[in-house]
Amino acid sequence: MKAGEGAELLRLVHTTLDPAAEPPREAAVPDLSAIGPEGRTARTALALREATAARGTWTLLDHPMLALDVAGSPTFLEPDAVVVHPDGSWSVAEIKSFPMLDGAADPAKVGAAARQAAVYVLALEEVAARLEPAPRVRHRVLLVCPKDFSNLPAASAVDIRKQRAVTARQLARLTRIQDIADALSEGTCFAPDLPAAELSAAVDSVPATYAPECLAACELAFHCRARSRAAGAVTALGRPLRAELGGLSTVDDVLSAARGASGDPDDPAVAALRRATALRAEALREPAPDEPALPGARADREVAPCR
Repeated sequence: MKAGEGAELLRLVHTTLDPAAEPPREAAVPDLSAIGPEGRTARTALALREATAARGTWTLLDHPMLALDVAGSPTFLEPDAVVVHPDGSWSVAEIKSFPMLDGAADPAKVGAAARQAAVYVLALEEVAARLEPAPRVRHRVLLVCPKDFSNLPAASAVDIRKQRAVTARQLARLTRIQDIADALSEGTCFAPDLPAAELSAAVDSVPATYAPECLAACELAFHCRARSRAAGAVTALGRPLRAELGGLSTVDDVLSAARGASGDPDDPAVAALRRATALRAEALREPAPDEPALPGARADREVAPCR
């Protein structure tokens, strides 16, 4: 796809995304090499600025480096390619290995590629916002896949406006690292080379919000799980259960509400807990001497407390 200064890739970009432009008979492929991700990001921004200023030509940026602000911290991204059109607009090209059969690919994989490209588009928009005038970042990206299990390429334009909007909302809702740091006490430090006692004290100073999903992503999951269990937090049983229980945040609160000792009876969660408690008590009650036992019930009435 990128041989011969990306001639085939640019041809697909032209025919799929910008057929009204002049065909890419020759294109510029700037060198983006630099030291470290910060250097490569700066070199990419410079190449984009120069290519945008040189209108009328096609420019292919092979594996550029972009930076996206995530909760106040830069995250470095490397798309397969970014193309600068003759009109100065920018578009993202993604090359994938899953096939496109009879012009259609696996919807789940296409959706994942669209979400990935949406992140690149957001990062490009941050670069474009620093230029004057700001170039247009296209919201239709090029998806290139093998055609029918062959080595021939098949291209499709994917509209990622929805994925971009969703990702932008999620990024905006993240708590910024600076806000988290401001909430820490003065002198708190998490340097790994600290003495074990000081490091443990620093970690313990931060509230633990554990969920079972943390086990797959965080090295401190076992530490937070132990603290959450010690505090009786219902989040340790899963976020779906936590959402169902509303304002009941601890196991003691849940049991107290279920027994009728606390809680607002009009609260749907409290009402559901009390209804479940009543049904359980009815199912486990001892039959009267003249009342026949339920079919299949054991004589000693031993019933597991939870099923």
